Amino acid sequence: MTLKKDTSATEPQGETPVEPVAKPQVEPQVTPPVAPPVAPVIKSEKTVHGQTVADDYAWLRADNWQEVMRDPSVLDARIRDYLESENAFLGSIMSDTEKLQGELKDEMKGRIKEDDSSVPAPDGPWSYYTSFVTGGEYPRICRRPRDGGAEQILLDGNAMSEGHSYFSLAGATHSSDHRYIAYALDLNGSEFYTIRIHDTETGEDLDDVIENANPGAVWAADNHTLYYTRLDENHRPRQVYRHKLGSTADEDALVYDEKDPGFFVGLGATQSRKYILIGAHDHQTSEVYLIDAEASKPEPICVEPRETGHEYSVEHNGERLLIMTNTDGAEDFKIVETPVEAPGRANWRDIDPHRPGRLILSITAFADYLVRLERENSLPRIVVRRLSDGDEHEISFDEEAYSLGLSSGYEYDTPNVRFTYSSMTTPTQVFDYHMDKRERELRKVQEVPSGHDPADYVTRRMMAPTPDGESVPVSLVYHRNTPIDGSAPVLLYGYGSYGISIPASFSTNRLSLVDRGFIYAIAHVRGGKEKGYHWYTEGRREKKTNTFNDFISAANHLIAQGMTRKGNIVAHGGSAGGMLMGAIANMAPDLWNGIIAEVPFVDVLNTMLDDTLPLTPPEWPEWGNPIESREAFDWIGAYSPYDNVAKKDYPHILALAGLTDPRVTYWEPAKWIAKLRATRTDNRLTLFRTNMGAGHGGASGRFDRLNEVALSYAFALKISNRAA
Repeated sequence: MTLKKDTSATEPQGETPVEPVAKPQVEPQVTPPVAPPVAPVIKSEKTVHGQTVADDYAWLRADNWQEVMRDPSVLDARIRDYLESENAFLGSIMSDTEKLQGELKDEMKGRIKEDDSSVPAPDGPWSYYTSFVTGGEYPRICRRPRDGGAEQILLDGNAMSEGHSYFSLAGATHSSDHRYIAYALDLNGSEFYTIRIHDTETGEDLDDVIENANPGAVWAADNHTLYYTRLDENHRPRQVYRHKLGSTADEDALVYDEKDPGFFVGLGATQSRKYILIGAHDHQTSEVYLIDAEASKPEPICVEPRETGHEYSVEHNGERLLIMTNTDGAEDFKIVETPVEAPGRANWRDIDPHRPGRLILSITAFADYLVRLERENSLPRIVVRRLSDGDEHEISFDEEAYSLGLSSGYEYDTPNVRFTYSSMTTPTQVFDYHMDKRERELRKVQEVPSGHDPADYVTRRMMAPTPDGESVPVSLVYHRNTPIDGSAPVLLYGYGSYGISIPASFSTNRLSLVDRGFIYAIAHVRGGKEKGYHWYTEGRREKKTNTFNDFISAANHLIAQGMTRKGNIVAHGGSAGGMLMGAIANMAPDLWNGIIAEVPFVDVLNTMLDDTLPLTPPEWPEWGNPIESREAFDWIGAYSPYDNVAKKDYPHILALAGLTDPRVTYWEPAKWIAKLRATRTDNRLTLFRTNMGAGHGGASGRFDRLNEVALSYAFALKISNRAA
């Protein structure tokens, strides 16, 4: 049962308003009807900086975890049995919500246009796009003649996925002569991709096979050379290779080899396609190399050698490079230009100086225009700059809170740029903006087949004060029939790491909660960049606890403003946001009714002490290096969720994991749940599910993924007395 539209005088007569769903009288099941799994305690200790780190559940970390990433069947039977017992226990506890989960999935699926496609992106004689067919789980990569004509299906994800329980098609990119498509496949969720080459003339794949790669290969100008990034034995992208069509991977030439295990390597290209870009980076430092796309065996040219704390990105226009950089105190970034032939910092000249509080997020250079996406006062905007004279104008928007995205497309010599716009009530709109005419052309509006009227919902932006004098933006959406008297439950989402900002964008899925009387809120906590680069630096390393305190402040502000009450909030976060969930569970357990932690990074101290894990060395700038620094060891140990579980009452908790997840390994939430269940002093729910056939992103199909969302939402509704 869901909320219906509250009609007004403008609606057809005979309809009457439907009041919000009343709370059911049935209380949520708290005491489990069956005994939960009990993880054996096997004492394990290590000494670091003279301190003992105890870990009673370290045995859940498979010694052969790297093999498990490639072949889940080799997982130790004892560990597998435990994970499956947790899955069975969750199934028994949530069995009373099976009908609800089915209803939720049907609702969410009903809001997805099944036979959908993206707006075609032109490139020379062709326009490329992705499409879905009714009932299809996976995209098709398609094109049609630019001036009209029959569709060509280049890659059909549904046909390619047959026989695979997990399937991910990523990084599809065509050569400039439009004959070849390079694409990458992951068939178990471990993100070890295999690159294949599809010949559009024959309709067949070439014999070329490149294993253990990252998606996102880049074509050279000769259309027969492909640059790609190879993963090392620790699942880190460290090397760039050059592949000639018709050769084997063993014959590929090594182009770049990153020696620092703390730096990842990525590939890209300038919008002009003149240069292929190799980027080496961690979370606070970057270094970019240029490769001439037209040279047969070019040597990478370093734009500016790495310097700790200096981040920059590169675009190309004519005889110059355009660089977004935070050098010389430009914390929120500025834009400089420099000659291609002398790209170093000594020749950099400001063309868009630093303005504190105006954070430049990205730039794209076209033949005549430079487009930047920036954020100020927590809201994004697009600015177009004419390169001939520096004249600028903004693309403006009216809503109180909204989300913007830029799509640069394939073409360089064009007056058009594409962007997307949405808000928490407004479905996504795709526009082509004509930079010369300063006109926007609406190309597509996200269709919600089951119906959606933005007027049925209210979106707001609030500012939550913190004890240290900051204010945290909080974005809200709720049904206009929802009573704002403190009785409504809230789902409060947060992330707050790596400088990632959570947009106030449209989501059809969350309507299933909002239509049942939930207020959906996003806390834009420190650790993201919603309020500038300082918002990020104030939520990392030794200041990480600001992230947790901000989230708690957001919850307290919602209570103080009469939006909800204490103990009526379900907190939700994933990955590093799952670490946030673990921290706030320890810090303020009585504030929450429940916590949903997806692939949660909760074993922070042990993970940062293990330099064999894929992400550990590159993540030291984000969290600190507890191996080398006693200070970092202390501050991480003070908040690491797993290490701070204590004998106290906790809220209801649901944790989700993926067996082949290389980012947050399955044993982190497994250990956390085992320790919580053994330590907590109440009888509330402690549930854990491992997807035994997927990784960090969960199920791969667009509809299969809805099963996991439905489970999380059913949990939130169950513990909030709204499952009926």
